[in-house]
Amino acid sequence: MPTLLAADALAITPTRNLNILYIVLDSIFILIFLGLLIWKKRYSTALFALFGGVIYTVVDYGGFYLLSHTRTVYINGQLAGAGGTFWVLLWMSMSYGITNFAFIWVCVNRDKLMKYWLFLIIMWWMICPSISELGGEATITTSRTTGAYHGWMGAVLVVSYMILIILLMKKEGQKAFVNVLALCLIGFCVQFGWEFSLLVNGIRPMNAASIRTLIVNSCLETNLGMPAIFAINYFWKKRFNEDLSRARTAPEQPESVESLQHI
Repeated sequence: MPTLLAADALAITPTRNLNILYIVLDSIFILIFLGLLIWKKRYSTALFALFGGVIYTVVDYGGFYLLSHTRTVYINGQLAGAGGTFWVLLWMSMSYGITNFAFIWVCVNRDKLMKYWLFLIIMWWMICPSISELGGEATITTSRTTGAYHGWMGAVLVVSYMILIILLMKKEGQKAFVNVLALCLIGFCVQFGWEFSLLVNGIRPMNAASIRTLIVNSCLETNLGMPAIFAINYFWKKRFNEDLSRARTAPEQPESVESLQHI
């Protein structure tokens, strides 16, 4: 019995406590961030970021809430219905989907303005919770259990990286088309960045389970999609430039692939 209790205490159950001001401020930031991408003609990045938001929404609301019933949302201490849950998860999924996927895309592309894009994202993740304290105490709590699907996520991660490594081994003796460790590091840093900001700002409770959540989720949840994201970037860059103009030629190694070799 003590073993079971200890395991329960360390269960990976991501939880967030926030208020309405946090959601409002974050929504404004996301719109400004997308506006900046469009202003600097980072159309591909903006589209991929929006694609990330849609994917996160489908997975969180459709997968975690409707199918696996592992996601719960409480508003003012009351369990939210499907409508209230949808709007909270739509904001949360679009917010982190857009920032996560933009983070990844500019890193894989080695965007010339990468340091500014990353600074804006990380700065906002770290500071938004402090500003939102002006809105009073947290009235919204979200949580999800991960036992039903983390094993499947781990299997996807192993298989996807295994396929990528086999492709690299088949080209032994030739110049590698991607640095696998760099790809994995990007995936880790994206998830760790916002998970860490939630933890140190009190949005996520500070305890042993949350520390485990930080480490496991950072290694797993974004990283499982990195080989697929790399493939999308590879074929997209062959056909389109960042401003969505047609690529004049299809280089053997797109800029994004070549640059990843030297990270």
